[in-house]
Amino acid sequence: MLMRRSGIRIPWKVLSLIAIVVFCYSDIEKCNAQDYGSSPETPETPPPEIEHCNGIFVSYIFQGREKEYPFVKNVSAQAWSFQAMATVLNTGSEELKSWQIFIGFQHHELLVSADGAVVVDGDGFPIRVGNNGTVLAGFPQSDLKTAIDTAADYTQMQVQINLKGTQFGVSAKSSPMPRTIKLVNDGYKCPAATRKGTYMHVCCKKDPKFKQKIKKTKFLPRQYGDLDFTYDVLRAYENRYLAQVTIDNNNPLGRLDQWNLTWEWMRNEFINTMRGAYTHKKDPSECIYGPQGQYYQDFDFSTVMNCQKKPIIADLPPESENDDKVGKLPYCCKNGTLLPKTMNETKARAIFQLEVFKLPPDMNRTALNPPQNWKIEGRLNPTYKCGPPIRVDPTEFPDPSGIDATTSAVASWQVTCNMTRPKPKGNKCCVSYSAYYSDSAVPCNTCACGCDEEARCDANAAQLLLPTDALLVPFSNRTEKALAFARIKHKPPPKKLPCPDNCGVSINWHIDSDYKNGWTARLTLFNWDDFAFADWFTAVQLKKAFPGFEKSYSFNGTKLTDVSNTIFMQGLPGLNYLVGEVNGTHPDRDPRVPGKQQSVISFTKKGVPHLNVAQGDGFPTKVFFNGEECALPKELPKRSGAHRSPVALLPAISIVVLTFLLLTVTLN
Repeated sequence: MLMRRSGIRIPWKVLSLIAIVVFCYSDIEKCNAQDYGSSPETPETPPPEIEHCNGIFVSYIFQGREKEYPFVKNVSAQAWSFQAMATVLNTGSEELKSWQIFIGFQHHELLVSADGAVVVDGDGFPIRVGNNGTVLAGFPQSDLKTAIDTAADYTQMQVQINLKGTQFGVSAKSSPMPRTIKLVNDGYKCPAATRKGTYMHVCCKKDPKFKQKIKKTKFLPRQYGDLDFTYDVLRAYENRYLAQVTIDNNNPLGRLDQWNLTWEWMRNEFINTMRGAYTHKKDPSECIYGPQGQYYQDFDFSTVMNCQKKPIIADLPPESENDDKVGKLPYCCKNGTLLPKTMNETKARAIFQLEVFKLPPDMNRTALNPPQNWKIEGRLNPTYKCGPPIRVDPTEFPDPSGIDATTSAVASWQVTCNMTRPKPKGNKCCVSYSAYYSDSAVPCNTCACGCDEEARCDANAAQLLLPTDALLVPFSNRTEKALAFARIKHKPPPKKLPCPDNCGVSINWHIDSDYKNGWTARLTLFNWDDFAFADWFTAVQLKKAFPGFEKSYSFNGTKLTDVSNTIFMQGLPGLNYLVGEVNGTHPDRDPRVPGKQQSVISFTKKGVPHLNVAQGDGFPTKVFFNGEECALPKELPKRSGAHRSPVALLPAISIVVLTFLLLTVTLN
């Protein structure tokens, strides 16, 4: 049926649609597609605060929530699904490149999706983001242009992130909002966010004190962290491209052994071939039954290197270095070893190449998207937190023909990673203390490297003091020694004994002597694991005593210039191999023997006034093994009454040394 008016024929379907729109405009709550418990307080027009923001306007709108199964009476355990939208709008006069925002979630949120962004340092959805909040980075739209450059085109100036997730511990009538929101890009300052109901916003402006880079680049300037990845596209075709990944270790204490690198493909890409590295899994079925197989119907996926969304990539062994198919690349094939430049500059870099196939709608040469969510781990190494890929100016390479010229990559991205301090009970190595003036050793902290939740021991109790010889045996063989020592000291042990430290590597720092003009310490490495550490290193930070460092006798010890108050030590040639734990002489009755190495370190007190070695100045403030920061004891050895000062023993020691020298002269 048609309606005639003024000669115009209007279909009834169009009239019905207009009526619905008018009805919804008059009463928005009646037209919600899904009831999330409360109507969203989304402003119908841009808030007036935007007009006064000359910078980056960040907002967060809580759009509603509903109760999830299972329904429980305990409010703190009840799950709620929620929806929210975060907006980043460039209202300033400068383009914002590679935007990143922080959302301070505080209700045990589990983020399920974030359309328009990726979670920095995320392992893939779902991700635990409360109670410490999370940082979101732009993908696929990472840069926000200005209104001046786009004639107020909001599609280029603004990005909206639709968030979905689960939250806990909130009542039915509350409005669970984040603690704060802010922009975290360098060069911007954000005041406290303003909140009104279920809407909050903040205007972040350029920091006048921030020093801009003098060098002008088309893209963001390169940054340098503890570990850097460079993702260079060397050749680009319509449906594929050749990329090169370069890993640079920049920290003098950073290190990786048998590294495993993983990232996340966001556009259904897959790796066809690789050179200089390999993936742990090679399963063509994920391509055959996925969108890759639907598009490339005549493609032979049996030879494809990897079809996973999150591949795990590892370095090749040295035997593959000269292989024509997978080797013949500089800095490749070192079995996953990345040493600091202080040890070996040629082993501080790794390179591999990969051929990547793309899928629609990215079927052109310029549709290039690097993988996201980069993570790298080693065997016993620092934990690295990596940022998102940032577009940088194309990398320049020497011309392969050898002439005095350079060639450039098609496109380049950089991923910057920094070392993080281990969380409590999350270390990978630990330190014990002992001293000449104490008959007891302070062992590693309870559960320093983690504990089994079902353990029958006490994970929160302080470790029992030990006789110094007990440090030489595994923890399972220390119980009798610890209990006997407690009886001697008249300190009854608790009924539930403390748990072990569970560390694969432990380090003992022993104050060996303390006299008027100097002092000595003895450092011992214990390897309780089955595998060995080649080219190991350890570093000790001493605040007051550092200037007095003289020599490390059995290790190659040097003062670091890049890290304050730190002594860097590694094995001498032929002694740089820390073996693993082995069986004792009589395995049926002897405990296992750890791999160990030891050195005496001498210090002078000249130029170090008011140094009190026993009261803490002679003990390290930080200890590292292969770049990993080790857990330190919470107390120092206490002086035992039976022990005399080494100063009083100097005459006797002198007589012994003099007698030895006289005998040597006589025999010669």
